[in-house]
Amino acid sequence: MSASASDEPVGAERSLGALVATATGELSALMHDEIALAKAQLRQDVKRGAVSGGAYTAAGVLLVFSLPMLNFALAYGIQAWSGWHLSVCFLLSFAANVLVAGLFALIGTVFMKKARRGHGPQKAIASAKETAAVLGNVKPHPRSVTPARDAEHPAIEERPTVARSSS
Repeated sequence: MSASASDEPVGAERSLGALVATATGELSALMHDEIALAKAQLRQDVKRGAVSGGAYTAAGVLLVFSLPMLNFALAYGIQAWSGWHLSVCFLLSFAANVLVAGLFALIGTVFMKKARRGHGPQKAIASAKETAAVLGNVKPHPRSVTPARDAEHPAIEERPTVARSSS
């Protein structure tokens, strides 16, 4: 708590300018927090998208570079184990590689759906709109003027002070 916070009047004694300055400061802090939330959600969606892209890349690399070596090794292994014709063994070897690549593609699809379902920026925008709607409907509370204050300073009118932002 700062030293100036204890010097401020409390409740009905605060001027309209001080209330406006406080409300403006709180609204500014709220908007900064909304922007920070949107950035965090966007970072999370980008991270999920990167994992998805990595999984798709791994599937492509596996399919392209490992097929020749794996097909030969697997086909000759199946032929030695079963005694089947070599062409059938090569087809089985290819099918096994397609299944592994399909598994990587499925992993990529799951992460892509999570990234799309995250709706990080959309959530932040909806939250900011909701906050603006609530603040737009706010009505000031009626305050009663104390007779003692009017009696002390009958000729003095309060002028609202203008809050200036330092940013």
